[in-house]
Amino acid sequence: MLVHSAAQVLTLAGGPQRGSRLGELGLIEDGAVLIRSGNILETGRSSDLLNKYPDEETLDVGGKVVLPGFVDPHTHVIWAGDRAAEFELRLQGKSYLEIMEAGGGIVSTVRETRKASLKQLKDQTRLRLKSMLAHGTTTLEAKTGYGLNSETELLMLQALLELDQEEPLDIVLTYLGAHAVPPEYEGNTPGYTDLVCKEMIPALAEWWPAQTKGSFPYIDVFCETGAFDLDQSRQILETAKANGFPIKIHADEFDNLGGVSLAVELGAASADHLVVTSPEDIKALGGSDTVAVALPCTPFGLAESDYTPAKAIIEAGGILAIATDLNPGTAWCESMQFAAALACRYMKLTPKQAIAAATINAAAAIGMDKKIGSLEPGKQADLIVLNISDYRHIGYRFGTNLVEFVIKQGQVYQG
Repeated sequence: MLVHSAAQVLTLAGGPQRGSRLGELGLIEDGAVLIRSGNILETGRSSDLLNKYPDEETLDVGGKVVLPGFVDPHTHVIWAGDRAAEFELRLQGKSYLEIMEAGGGIVSTVRETRKASLKQLKDQTRLRLKSMLAHGTTTLEAKTGYGLNSETELLMLQALLELDQEEPLDIVLTYLGAHAVPPEYEGNTPGYTDLVCKEMIPALAEWWPAQTKGSFPYIDVFCETGAFDLDQSRQILETAKANGFPIKIHADEFDNLGGVSLAVELGAASADHLVVTSPEDIKALGGSDTVAVALPCTPFGLAESDYTPAKAIIEAGGILAIATDLNPGTAWCESMQFAAALACRYMKLTPKQAIAAATINAAAAIGMDKKIGSLEPGKQADLIVLNISDYRHIGYRFGTNLVEFVIKQGQVYQG
């Protein structure tokens, strides 16, 4: 299929963009993309490709913008229940940490998720996946973390593996058994850390190959006050690496505990949140391949005023990505378009920087930048057609879905 007559095709060619390179769109006016067997064969001007391939099936996108499908590199998309009551409590002045200490927060979702069947988890998650696809996300990372025991964490992974086969989106998996301390280990974080390291991670290493021949999932940890301190985070991540798992970290959402430097030291794929990251940690990011994943929907959802210091990360030469952090407590948002709009307003990114952060750099954060995130020959044909004629409407507009078509591995889906 030849997708042609786009006002702008944004190729994002050339790999992850770090530092001052962030925002190189590879823009082709009156552009076209040739797709064969689910992959991109060629990009160029419409007149050139229409003349070169006169017998190709065509899709005339009539002056719209074409770009790579959004990649959402940090989500908690699978859970049961909701936390609408906690939202009301926050509006009454309760902080996120106060709600957690009172038995709410992550632990309240754990209670509901532990009660859910495989079918219930899949049914609730499927609705969110369909909404993500409709808003232009073609690949996402999905974390467990609402089970906090081997049985439920593995059940969540099973649900995600099945949904990956059943739904058009590609799902990259992350095991987040160290998301919080479960009620049965209240006051004994070291004991739960030992459980994660000595029982849960080894059980995952044994379980995974029996389910799929795919690469091991990432293992993540919430390095934060009220969750896991720096030493406990190190213990978990080093255990993960020793068992052959790639790693990620939640860090610096509320307190700067040193999680970012730990991530860089251990070669983590990404460090995520990064709201109160120190200048020293930002410098470490700039000299590494660990991707800094900003989650602007989360401070927005918490009505906080501090966001990821994007400009400092860019100036340090870091690789910056953005994600929704889709979750039931702080950011029930399936739209990367909205994440980009927030990044422009509160992180001071330009639209072109936000687009790069949501595509090629987001792909790098989940180890997929060789396959997706840009429109280049040989890459998977994941692209979106937006009902706009200028890319700067991304970020400028919000609250409206701009997607007209999603093309996933060469198949066309309505937005």
